[in-house]
Amino acid sequence: MGKYKILIKGVVRHADKYLVVKKWYDDRIAEPYQWEFIDGALEFGEKPEHAVIRHIAEQTGLSATIGQILYTWTFFTGDIFHIGISYLCMTALDNVILSEDLISHEWIRRDEFERYIPAKVLADIEKAEL
Repeated sequence: MGKYKILIKGVVRHADKYLVVKKWYDDRIAEPYQWEFIDGALEFGEKPEHAVIRHIAEQTGLSATIGQILYTWTFFTGDIFHIGISYLCMTALDNVILSEDLISHEWIRRDEFERYIPAKVLADIEKAEL
């Protein structure tokens, strides 16, 4: 049996803006700090809907609700097959308190995504017609 890891991503919206956070990835790459939406892994037995709300709260201090699934993605790391589910989530507040893992945040409009979000994520967002 293969190894699987299930990931979630929360595209958090407040009014007409979306939350992006800057986090460290790897010192061996040209840009070790990168902008991204809130993401994380499921704990064993956890529902994806609960995981995305939990990660948003843990990483930003925000309470959010789920709107819809936006897109899914997959990739391999060694012998582990990663499966990801991205959710559109809404929050009534924009006062972010970052976790220690994150170094910065911005609330951006949809037309600013290209300045912050990696091309592979942008392609998925375009398919979701966000």
